[in-house]
Amino acid sequence: MDRETPTQEKYFLMPDSFKGTMDAIEVCRIMKASILRHDPAAQVISVPIADGGEGTVDCFLHAFGGKKRTVRVTGPYGKPMWACYGRIGETAVVEMAAVSGFSKGKEGKNDPSAATTYGVGELMKAAVSDGMKKIILGLGGSCTNDGGAGMAAALGVKFYDAKGEEFIPAGKDLDRICRIDTAECERTLKGVEIEAMCDIDNPLYGPNGAACVFAPQKGADPDMVKRLDQNLRVYARRILEATGIDVSLLTGGGAAGGMGAGASALLGAELKQGIDVILDLLNFETILRECKVIFTGEGQLDRQSLGGKVVVGIARRARKAEVPVIAVVGTVKGDVSPIYDLGVEKVFQTDPGIYRSEEELKKNCRRDLERTMDRVLTQM
Repeated sequence: MDRETPTQEKYFLMPDSFKGTMDAIEVCRIMKASILRHDPAAQVISVPIADGGEGTVDCFLHAFGGKKRTVRVTGPYGKPMWACYGRIGETAVVEMAAVSGFSKGKEGKNDPSAATTYGVGELMKAAVSDGMKKIILGLGGSCTNDGGAGMAAALGVKFYDAKGEEFIPAGKDLDRICRIDTAECERTLKGVEIEAMCDIDNPLYGPNGAACVFAPQKGADPDMVKRLDQNLRVYARRILEATGIDVSLLTGGGAAGGMGAGASALLGAELKQGIDVILDLLNFETILRECKVIFTGEGQLDRQSLGGKVVVGIARRARKAEVPVIAVVGTVKGDVSPIYDLGVEKVFQTDPGIYRSEEELKKNCRRDLERTMDRVLTQM
């Protein structure tokens, strides 16, 4: 009598980072080890998720393969530096945080009015020169507030002041712009598709805009915030005059110091939820066939999580394929019960709530995730 061959179950791991404790790659590693202890024959597919900020390139390369290309570029305060982008076939993954992020600034107090995204544009230009036909641009973790003008300048957009002299604007002098010429940039980017990973919906300016909401986190005092916001208003008018595109109410225009608006209007980028960019690149609905379950998660599940970021973004699309989604998260804050109507089957919290300090939490977080996964898998 022939023995039946056990069915190989397929599991998808798609967690975001547990910010402050574990990055998404490490979360995947722990989840995978737990699954294989319970089901040694399992097929486990790990797709660590990043939101466009620091670590985006590493997550994409871990999930899709490819390699890094290192380029000499301009840092946020003008100093030369090395930065890399990811190459996946003819697709380049560029994270602005690798060039114009908090960790790339000068020593001492940050100055978002002076910081530039020029180096991000140089990285993108290098990718185009290397033959990349698509650029995925991660918007997140910036120390800048230049509306992406520096990035655009590196790609050939020309900015002119009242004297007709060309200059590269920063946040402090966006109001000097009198004319914008995009012709050279259009030639540079001809035939190149750009998708910007944008997980916030803030507009370019105003009370909820780039300067008012985010510039204080980057070192701006109240006077600087006011000036930066006024300058972004001028910038929006100049963009409208040059392109016919009104970025004033663009959802996500305020991302990364206004880079969402600049990328959209000056480079022709499409602003998309980061998770949708990843799922589309995966051909998500196709590869879900015969999948037993998807494990996702993040450091804290709260009302903001219901807005369609990683957990809900995955759940909505998995639901159509009738694949269950289990969220394993660090902590749950507030009432998140609506998440069950959005496609998440169960939520498990790893933090036992007994730690007295952040240090104690960090020390035990890996063990807590492992124990939680063991509990989940035992119940399945």
